[in-house]
Amino acid sequence: MPKRITVSPHLSLSELEQRYRKATDPVERSRFQILWQLCQGKMTQEVAQTTGYTPYWIRRLVRRYNQDGPQSMGDRRHNNPGAAPILSPDQQAALVAAVSAPAPEGGLWNSRSVAAWIQEAAGRKVSAQRGWVYLRRLGFSLQRPRPQNRKADKAAQEDFKKNAR
Repeated sequence: MPKRITVSPHLSLSELEQRYRKATDPVERSRFQILWQLCQGKMTQEVAQTTGYTPYWIRRLVRRYNQDGPQSMGDRRHNNPGAAPILSPDQQAALVAAVSAPAPEGGLWNSRSVAAWIQEAAGRKVSAQRGWVYLRRLGFSLQRPRPQNRKADKAAQEDFKKNAR
C-alpha cells in the first residue's frame, strides 16, 4: 500500500479550504486545493488526477509547505523581475535616432546591423536575433519591394498611369 504524504498542521482543514476558495491567483488556488485534498485523506495519485499536477510536483509542494508554511504557496514567478535590459533608456533613444538614419553599410537596417550597433553601445556580444527583437520593439517590420515583371515595358507602364482614369 502506498505511503500517504504527511502535511504539517500549519493551517486547519477549514482554513485550507477557505484559502483555496478565496485565492485570486490561480496557481496559489490550485496549491491550496492540493493541500486541502491531501489533508482530507486522499492519495497523491488521486489528487494528481483531479488537479493535473504530477505526484512528484505534489510532493515538492508539500515539502515546501511543511518547511516554510502557507506563505510559500504563492507563485514565486511574480517576484522575478527578469534580466536587466541590454540597453539603458538613453541608449535606446540613441538606437531610435540611429535607425531613423540610413544604415552604415547603406541599404536598410537589418537585424545584423542593429545587433552590431547594440554590441558597440553595450560593450557585450549580442546575437542577430536580439537585433531583430529591438527592431520589432521600435515598430519596424520586414520590408520587401513589390514583385515586378522582369519583361515589363517601363514606358508602357508610365503611359498607362498617365492615361488611366
